[in-house]
Amino acid sequence: MTLLDELSGYEFEDAVASLFRAHDYDDVRVATRVADEGRDITMYDGDTAYVVECKHTGAVSRPVVQKLHSAVATFDHDGPKRGMVVTSGRFTDPAEEYAERLERRGDPHPIDLVDGSDLRDLGEAAGMDLYNGRIEIVCEETLPVGDPETVLVDVFEDVDNAPSRSDLPAPDYDVVYRPVVDIEAVTRATFETSVGVIHRIDRRDHLVVEADRGGPRLASDLVDLTGVETASLEAAQRRHGGEAERFDRTETEYREWATERLCDLLETTVTYTGDNNVTYHRDCRPAPSDVAVRRTDPLYVPRVDAGVELGEYAHRYAYAAAGNRYVAREDGVRRCVHCDTAGAEAATYTYCENCGSISCEAHTKEERLTGEPVCTGCAVTGEFFFATKYFFDESNRETFREEYEAMPFYRKPLENPHLAAGAAVALVLVLLLLIGLFI
Repeated sequence: MTLLDELSGYEFEDAVASLFRAHDYDDVRVATRVADEGRDITMYDGDTAYVVECKHTGAVSRPVVQKLHSAVATFDHDGPKRGMVVTSGRFTDPAEEYAERLERRGDPHPIDLVDGSDLRDLGEAAGMDLYNGRIEIVCEETLPVGDPETVLVDVFEDVDNAPSRSDLPAPDYDVVYRPVVDIEAVTRATFETSVGVIHRIDRRDHLVVEADRGGPRLASDLVDLTGVETASLEAAQRRHGGEAERFDRTETEYREWATERLCDLLETTVTYTGDNNVTYHRDCRPAPSDVAVRRTDPLYVPRVDAGVELGEYAHRYAYAAAGNRYVAREDGVRRCVHCDTAGAEAATYTYCENCGSISCEAHTKEERLTGEPVCTGCAVTGEFFFATKYFFDESNRETFREEYEAMPFYRKPLENPHLAAGAAVALVLVLLLLIGLFI
């Protein structure tokens, strides 16, 4: 019986639900764990509704099948309905004969029987494994890693004076495959008072839940990545290396967590006027039963940490990858190496070819001799007509000093235009004052 025997009754129901989701049944729901109504799981295959009874026991007898047949007949569904008994053990002969007789006579509510052997075959076909007494999500698909060099070239295009693609060295990079669950859910809820309907919810939501050991977290910025066609995890690892992190919870737990988060997100306070003309405020929060999770797809999202060395500096960029799409996780390219200003905090970032740094506007100057950008971290300075000038090195400074000494006297003040302009204004004022004295 392998590890199936180590599951509790509730864990067994969760395991069965996970298996049928993996086999593409729709809206697979585990019943509320209260009084037994003869149905542990409900799910759909097209127009057909399935009512599933789970029995984590050694043998299932005929009365269990008969009871489920009655539960199927009373289940509220307009289309075809079938029952299914799933057990980790086996069925007695009378139980199998009863199910076969329903099928032979064309009963409108037939019952399918799935024993422990069938259950393990279903698990193997779905690529699922048993781990620590619970069904672990075992995923074989990942979003594609793409080309880290192309991503870095794209990022460097936002940096002024950056090296061209041909001059940018090939990056070194590491990949970690991070688990997520891609979820699509429909929420329908109506809120009424004595004055009628005051609020209605009818919407479809797409959620991506990070599913690593840090606990489930919404990753809204990954939603647009999940539309990319997936690739084989094994093939991606052969090409790019990297380890895949484990999913921390079962699929059922992620569905329940996402359902609760949707209820939280869609909660709103509605203001309405009652029959007595009094204004009321009501908190309208959908119930978990109002949320139907239509799809849950576990997959991996590669986190790529790529970097290049330019001059004296290494510039790294970490991102979530999906082929030619990506979402930044840590931007060490568009960041000033001198003051750590990053992102939108600076209007521009400029590459210093002299030392290989990237700097914000406050730490970027024009090299006086060449006119090219130079960062304040590597530049040497010199005073010319009471103004500070920046140079790649002392050799450039001395070369310009010779040029400065050879300049005509009227050119030198242009090295300090503010001082020169102030002096000109002062001279004009003095001349005007003298003219006024002699008139």
